[in-house]
Amino acid sequence: MQITETSAVGLKREYRVVVTAQDLEQRLDGRISKLAKEIRLPGFRPGKVPASVIKQRYGSSILGEMLEETVNDCSQAAIRENNLRPALQPKVAVEHFEEGNDLVLNLSLELLPEIEALDYGSITLERLKPEIPDSDIDTALNRLAERFQKTEAVEAGTAAGSGDVAVIDFVGSIDGEEFAGGSMKDHHLELGSGRFIPGFEDQLIGAKAGDKIDVKVTFPADYTAEQLRGKDAVFVTEVKEVRRKQPVAIDESLAEDVGMESLQALRDAVRGQIEGDYNNAARQRLKRDLLDILSERYVFEVPEGMVELEFQGIWKQYEDEKARSPEGEVDAEDQGKSEDEIKAEYRKISERRVRLGLVLAEVGRLNNIQVGQDELNRAVVAEARKYPGQEKAVFEYFKTNPDAINGLRAPLYEEKVVDFLFEMAQVTDKPISPEELMKAVEEDAQSGAA
Repeated sequence: MQITETSAVGLKREYRVVVTAQDLEQRLDGRISKLAKEIRLPGFRPGKVPASVIKQRYGSSILGEMLEETVNDCSQAAIRENNLRPALQPKVAVEHFEEGNDLVLNLSLELLPEIEALDYGSITLERLKPEIPDSDIDTALNRLAERFQKTEAVEAGTAAGSGDVAVIDFVGSIDGEEFAGGSMKDHHLELGSGRFIPGFEDQLIGAKAGDKIDVKVTFPADYTAEQLRGKDAVFVTEVKEVRRKQPVAIDESLAEDVGMESLQALRDAVRGQIEGDYNNAARQRLKRDLLDILSERYVFEVPEGMVELEFQGIWKQYEDEKARSPEGEVDAEDQGKSEDEIKAEYRKISERRVRLGLVLAEVGRLNNIQVGQDELNRAVVAEARKYPGQEKAVFEYFKTNPDAINGLRAPLYEEKVVDFLFEMAQVTDKPISPEELMKAVEEDAQSGAA
């Protein structure tokens, strides 16, 4: 096998590979000999089928397999002998091949760029530290208490008002005919909640226990049940009881209702959840600042093939979102731009993503950062939980689909590298209110920061 470099421009390399006819013949004979030991044909003892018979019967398919294996070997040999780090799979074109003659291949590939070592300590970042006031915890506890708010039956003859709960039986009909799903007994309906068909709850305000009311409504044009859309219906409704909500109590009984050992434990849990949500927002902003710094410090040529793959993914997402939007609307920031202008902007985004991805990958490689199997297992479990009742199918999917596993590994790896850089950088904390934090996050979103 003779490998000759024919072009070296930037990250692109091209090679001419010649495999002699003698080498090809030896490879072919080797495959035939191996097959002769395994194949079974009528009239021949196992392992005793003559090579000439095998070649006559299976010659074309064996030749095809041998050529495919040879092409792969040539690619690997070119990479190994020239100490190459390819960005993507090499492209191979057959320049010349005839049985009995040399095989001539043209091999082209792009290399990963050389990335200079980063002085981690020279990175300075400001981390926003949201300080959660007690009033936010109180507000969250009030919302939680409302979900567990108790009701008591009102005195007989008391009219139901907005916010009261009417315990009702009802039977619905259209044109005098009852319809499926239109009946229910002992249903607790909060008046004014807007959970029922528009107009239904309004007609029960002022009702008393024991009242029977014909509630007349029209189903909305976009109602979930297509057969009911736009139809006029009558619900014969009996008010069995009117219940009124009791004052919200933030006490030990509330903690018990939600499964906590004490009110203080509940407050701590609520605070932890709120802080976690705000800290996640602050972390994303800190990560954006880090990526901006890396993007400014690292300016180098990136493999065009990787940029094209990234761009195709972004453009497909753009076209899918455009197809789903009313009348093919696009984002406001894209209004008035030609398709070529939009594509040019997305190519810049693609190039930035690829460049940053290469930088983070190099940091991870140099510092031996890896994603462990336990981390992957937890990620798979988290994905499975998104599909209740289908967990087994999800596990099987990831077990048999390496690309899907890589899809989970990539973001985990990126976050671990980012965490490593946070630890190595000079990070100062800046106390900030939750409102100021969310305003900063919103401003970032409006400016298109990523």
